[in-house]
Amino acid sequence: MKKFLKRYRGFLIAIVIMILITLFNRELGLKAIGISGYSIKEMIMIIPPVFVLLGLLDVWVPRETMMKYMGPGSGLKGILLAFFIGSAAAGPLYGAFPIAAVFMKKGVKFSNIMIFIGAWSTTKIPMFLFEMASMGTKFAITRLFIDIPGIIIIAYILSAVMKEDEIKKIYEDAEKFDT
Repeated sequence: MKKFLKRYRGFLIAIVIMILITLFNRELGLKAIGISGYSIKEMIMIIPPVFVLLGLLDVWVPRETMMKYMGPGSGLKGILLAFFIGSAAAGPLYGAFPIAAVFMKKGVKFSNIMIFIGAWSTTKIPMFLFEMASMGTKFAITRLFIDIPGIIIIAYILSAVMKEDEIKKIYEDAEKFDT
């Protein structure tokens, strides 16, 4: 029981806070419960497919293949592949992190992982099409042409600024990740 309480303390504290809010302000409490329920439902719909894809990626794609196309020495090929995978992805950003962990297990270069996460968060194809329709082609293309070099610059700055042992620790933690 102690282990359960320790593991889920954040969740349990949030429930207690929502109950207290509901007791003091029913309308606000019900709104918070509704938003939380919507978020949980969204996560339940997104996370299982992501983990199925992760399992397939982990089993079907050999480490050597990932190293060849996205590992150290992959050059422009690795950058383009990281952008393509990130931009073609569907779902919220939290779906990118388990995939990034599998990429780390497969030996993908750190800067390519940062590019993948950056592409997932800012250059998704459906988002680009929506921007073209709602904000105009000029805006969408301009934003895309600013974001792409920005993502690459940020990825390489992060790779250069972070200490080698910090990056190594992140990769070691990813090895512990079980799909």
